[in-house]
Amino acid sequence: MGRLILGTRGSDLALRQTQILQESLAAAGVQAEIEIRIVTTSGDRRSAAEEPTSLDPGVGLFTRELEEALRRGEIDAAVHSLKDLPVDLAPDFLLGAVMERAQTADVLISRTPGGVQTLPPGARVGTGSPRRATQLTAIRPDLQISDFRGNVPTRLRKLATQPEFDAIVLAQAGLERLGLFPPTGMLELEGVTLAMDPIPEMLPAPGQGAVAIEIRAADAAALATLSHVHHAETADCTEAERNLLRLIGGGCQLPLGALARREHGAIRLRAILFEPGRTRPRRADVSHSTPAAAAAAAFDAFHAC
Repeated sequence: MGRLILGTRGSDLALRQTQILQESLAAAGVQAEIEIRIVTTSGDRRSAAEEPTSLDPGVGLFTRELEEALRRGEIDAAVHSLKDLPVDLAPDFLLGAVMERAQTADVLISRTPGGVQTLPPGARVGTGSPRRATQLTAIRPDLQISDFRGNVPTRLRKLATQPEFDAIVLAQAGLERLGLFPPTGMLELEGVTLAMDPIPEMLPAPGQGAVAIEIRAADAAALATLSHVHHAETADCTEAERNLLRLIGGGCQLPLGALARREHGAIRLRAILFEPGRTRPRRADVSHSTPAAAAAAAFDAFHAC
């Protein structure tokens, strides 16, 4: 393929993920001219807004405009954080590749080292994710969860400069890709020392830590080019997680945590789902040979709770 135009959001993280794709293609020996084109999405406008908007969460907020550019032929491939991509693609699109997954953990970033349990009583924690909010309050019911928006660097600066917040939660993968997860676990920012502690009790969003590249279904040349960076194990595991999300009938704002790993030749899928009116979450821990079977077994386990 002589030229490949990659469409991406303009955030620091989205651009870095697209650069990682570009570097991975070059490392794989792909001889193509790569162009990166920025597309502003509804989710970007919402994240930048001072006030909440009426946009429907979870329905392609960070993907819709990228897909429109793809359909018009303005780009050849759309680079997404897989967790933001709706589980059902339009018939004229397909996933051209899923890159090898980074760390899947959520990280508590606070002024108090030691993680969730060392936060002061009634600590105020910022997150815009219902999944993170419900899991945090299950661990520490006294925590005050407040909406917190913006891209990764913006959220870190807001935490450092707004003392009314004690902590925020971000994905470890994004922090590492941006060079904001020091080996010491301590980040100096705006004259403040922030502790970064992964939260082992929390399950991530389906697809968290993975980068997916969406293409036109009829574009055989793009599919062949992207095959050089496709990671089959990551694709299988994230497919299991996303299949479970599809079976439940939710979007990326559903309070579902799911993590699949390849273990002893099978796909082990652990999941947790919080539902209104239930005092206890539904849980699943299943192993099966295929992504579809693992998702179906987890769905059945939820309904057996």
